[in-house]
Amino acid sequence: MTDLQRSPLPFWRRKTLAEMTPQEWESLCDGCGKCCLVKLQDEDTGALLFTNVACRLLNAETCRCGNYAKRQQLVPDCVKVTPDTAGALNFMPRTCAYRLLADGQDLPEWHPLVSGRRDSVHRARMSVRRRVVSEDDVEEEDLPDHIVDWSR
Repeated sequence: MTDLQRSPLPFWRRKTLAEMTPQEWESLCDGCGKCCLVKLQDEDTGALLFTNVACRLLNAETCRCGNYAKRQQLVPDCVKVTPDTAGALNFMPRTCAYRLLADGQDLPEWHPLVSGRRDSVHRARMSVRRRVVSEDDVEEEDLPDHIVDWSR
């Protein structure tokens, strides 16, 4: 057994994103649901603005995709995050594990892999649970009325 295999460090501290197994990669998602929100871009500043309007596939209670396996077929602009793109996707929330690790940062204490509790992201109010409406219920011209500042 190598020293790396005996390391007390969790996988996300000892592996690069590209070295992770598919299971490890998927476990990085904290289930916040923020990546599934409709975003707007300020025409003057270029700033990305989050709304409380969620993709029609997002389950507002679990904050998980209702059809993860077919999401890109059902929602053509759904972006698949990969080790190569994780650090460059500015639409991902600043608290996203993929983005944090790509930027050389660690996972926050409320992340389920750190806390050991799947619901810790909700308890810390870092998820969109019960705070969103479906895009099916909002007209495009009304999107600016749904801009939110969930800077936490």
